[in-house]
Amino acid sequence: MNKKYVIIASILIYLIATYFSYDYFSGSVTAQKVTTKTANIDIPINGAEVDQAQLTGPKTEECPINGEMLTKEHKKLWENRRPLTVMIENHTDARPQSGLSSADVIYEAVAEGGITRFLAVFYCKDTRFIGPVRSARMYFIDLASGYGAYPLYAHVGGANTPGKADALGTLNKLGWANFNDLNQFSIAFPTFYRDYERNPGVATEHTMYSSTSKLWKYAEVNRKLTNVDDENNAWDEDFESWKFQDEDVVSNPVTKISYDFWSGKQSYSVVWDYSPETKSYLRSHGDGKPHIDKNTKEQLSSKNVIVAFMKESAANDGYPGGHLLYGTIGQGEALIFQNGEAIEGTWKKPDKESQIRFFDGSGEEIEMVRGQVWVSIVPTGNEVTY
Repeated sequence: MNKKYVIIASILIYLIATYFSYDYFSGSVTAQKVTTKTANIDIPINGAEVDQAQLTGPKTEECPINGEMLTKEHKKLWENRRPLTVMIENHTDARPQSGLSSADVIYEAVAEGGITRFLAVFYCKDTRFIGPVRSARMYFIDLASGYGAYPLYAHVGGANTPGKADALGTLNKLGWANFNDLNQFSIAFPTFYRDYERNPGVATEHTMYSSTSKLWKYAEVNRKLTNVDDENNAWDEDFESWKFQDEDVVSNPVTKISYDFWSGKQSYSVVWDYSPETKSYLRSHGDGKPHIDKNTKEQLSSKNVIVAFMKESAANDGYPGGHLLYGTIGQGEALIFQNGEAIEGTWKKPDKESQIRFFDGSGEEIEMVRGQVWVSIVPTGNEVTY
């Protein structure tokens, strides 16, 4: 063969090999396209999915994250793992999301452009589908850091522009990267996968999913993280739970709560309607549509709704979408809604590793009603109607 053609062929082979090597190791092939049927049945994982309906029996065990009373079977599961926090988006094309109803705690704040995002905390219950999963933000890392030593943090990439909003840089500095940080960019299919049929017709960025079982099992097998790390250090050695209380009945309950995150962004406005029958708050958003979990096809509800007022500022890091910062460390005003009652109080988080806590007007720590806790972080000065 002509030497010239041999050289050209060698270069082409090198370029092709380089492309596929990069494509594989960068994670762009890790999230393969699957259908909901495939995700539900055929995807192999190292560990079985948990059917919550089979975890039956007396509810005698207190979840240490939100106080919900669950069965001994639930406890056998959660005692062998650590909190899992997952970034879930709230773009209108991402609705209905999957898995929010199974979270122990949910934090909500604007990611950018008035579009809110969720940090869902899972520990005591499982869910077969979580998503759509999106990218990391600094203030959500601060909130995740309150869940003991090295909580699992699942996301798809993240803010990485140099400056105060550099989430990926912060994960490296914390020692989370390739440890408790479950970044889809470095984790192979099928732990994360793209499902184009779960919410048909949306852009690719709204199609990333996983499950609690997949993420906990990946952490166990690949990062040696269960309820202890590879040096036998327990995640909850220094973790202090919130205080909890049972449901109660109040006279003249507050029946409706409403607030905006950003003016002019009605798609992300929130309304909570109190149900005296269930002593829960039913969530609606946008133009008043019920906020549905696709897994259950039921409206989301929480036992505790908290609005935490925090200073919002622009990172001014040159990112076209405009990265934001929130003053998650320190203290500020808060409104706490539970059992139909409205409590004017404060939030406090002394440092990154501390759990955020809430206090009433006299300085007493709020006892959470057993069950899901939903914390919305809104800019200081925003109005809440109730």
